[in-house]
Amino acid sequence: MDTDTIVLQLIEHFREIVFLEDKDIDCINSKLEIIQLKKKDYLLREGQVSRHMRFIAQGSLYAYHIDEKGKENTTQLGIENWWVNDLYSYLSELPSRMFIQANEDTTIIQISKNNLESLYKEVPAVSEFWRLKMQSAYVTLQERTFEHSRVDAYTKYRTFITAYRNIEQRFPQYMIASYLGITVEYLSYLRKKHLSDVS
Repeated sequence: MDTDTIVLQLIEHFREIVFLEDKDIDCINSKLEIIQLKKKDYLLREGQVSRHMRFIAQGSLYAYHIDEKGKENTTQLGIENWWVNDLYSYLSELPSRMFIQANEDTTIIQISKNNLESLYKEVPAVSEFWRLKMQSAYVTLQERTFEHSRVDAYTKYRTFITAYRNIEQRFPQYMIASYLGITVEYLSYLRKKHLSDVS
């Protein structure tokens, strides 16, 4: 995938939500950085401060933290046209408590915090884009928090595969099980149950 195609992908992503003029696009382009990751490469490690907003142009990433028992807990999964980041670290400028790692060979477009702050002033549509994105992210987080405590595992699984079509085949079962807060064995059971229910 060439650089122009990668950048156009991000511009079209912006345009799904806000209107951009040609001069806006030129301004945005001047502040982008393209990062290539190999499978298993880290985009962010625990202890580092997240200083960029990151858009997945190609490939997939996952975020996780390690608990006091040494267990890996998946908190985010991301594929093409998704943003992935530790927003807590980015907004607070405190060290991250999570790892973000490439699940496949992955191409990232990133914008530094300083450049994004400049874009908010130079291209007001970018500020509007992020206002709407943050609202949507907050709603999604609230829904997931509600589901985690009040909804049974089968409902969580059905919600997951309905909301995120085609993502299940991109990640190992243990990551999806961790994301849903269940064991791999129970995930296998839920998959079989779902297939039985829809057949």
